[in-house]
Amino acid sequence: MSVEFGLALRNFVGPDATPDVSGLLAYAERAEELGFESLWVWDHILLGVEPAFPILESLTVLAAIAARTKRIKLGTSVLVMPLRNPVILAKVLATIDHISNGRLILGTAAGWYAREFDAAGVPFKQRGAVFERNLDLVLKLWTEHAVTAEVNNLNFRNATLLPKPIQNPRPPVLIGGYADVVLRRVARLADGWLTYFYTPEAFKNSWAKILAYANEYGRDPKQLRATNELAIYVGPPAEEADATMREWLTTEWDISRGSDSTIDHAIRGTPEECAAQLRPHLDSGVERIVLIPYHYEPEQVELIAKEVIPRLKS
Repeated sequence: MSVEFGLALRNFVGPDATPDVSGLLAYAERAEELGFESLWVWDHILLGVEPAFPILESLTVLAAIAARTKRIKLGTSVLVMPLRNPVILAKVLATIDHISNGRLILGTAAGWYAREFDAAGVPFKQRGAVFERNLDLVLKLWTEHAVTAEVNNLNFRNATLLPKPIQNPRPPVLIGGYADVVLRRVARLADGWLTYFYTPEAFKNSWAKILAYANEYGRDPKQLRATNELAIYVGPPAEEADATMREWLTTEWDISRGSDSTIDHAIRGTPEECAAQLRPHLDSGVERIVLIPYHYEPEQVELIAKEVIPRLKS
């Protein structure tokens, strides 16, 4: 089985809850012990008004986990690139790559929450252009000895960012999103695509578009990689588990309008049923599946690692 399995981290919680830092660190350490390939943090600066959703800053969380683990890869899902100054972002990400000894994966996107942009003073309607500008500058600072350029209000005079990331030539970059303009951006600029809540059929359709666009841009489609994030509840039979899972997904999660994300993707049921529902994903073109355990319960993580994934490998 060539598909890797990662786990989402609970740095983002529902209204009236508070992120549990000690629980988050213990969860990350146990995920590494159980053999998961990667851990993924959510990213927002502000999210929601009434209700508001508490969320710990993603890169700070990754740095803490990097210091507590040794092998598991660490990803952002997804970092809202336009909200960060690209020079500071390049420095922070390179530092995390050093703390983790080369385990960083940058999942990033242009963002969608207008209030967040307004509060940060970043023009929401220009987020696509700001995203591409910031990503280009981060990659240049990571890979070029020195950068000289004037871009908008940013003036680089032989700017040299050291140390460079440990990974050579740089950490992998996955771009998230669903509109055709974003799928083209993936094919043109990134090492791969990152999405969430896609059924196998929907994933295949969008992934085929990305590979076709890569050909258009003269890139080798075989070099691109894809990640899909799926919610999972291992427990009673699927018929009983369905209502429980739907309640969680409709109260704490957002489905992007116009995307192919759907709560109907949800993996739920007995270990045998969960494995059966995951099998079609293994043939969708995905390289990695990031599982979001029901309420991030430690018992769910144990069941996924010991009862579900082994059934897929057998």
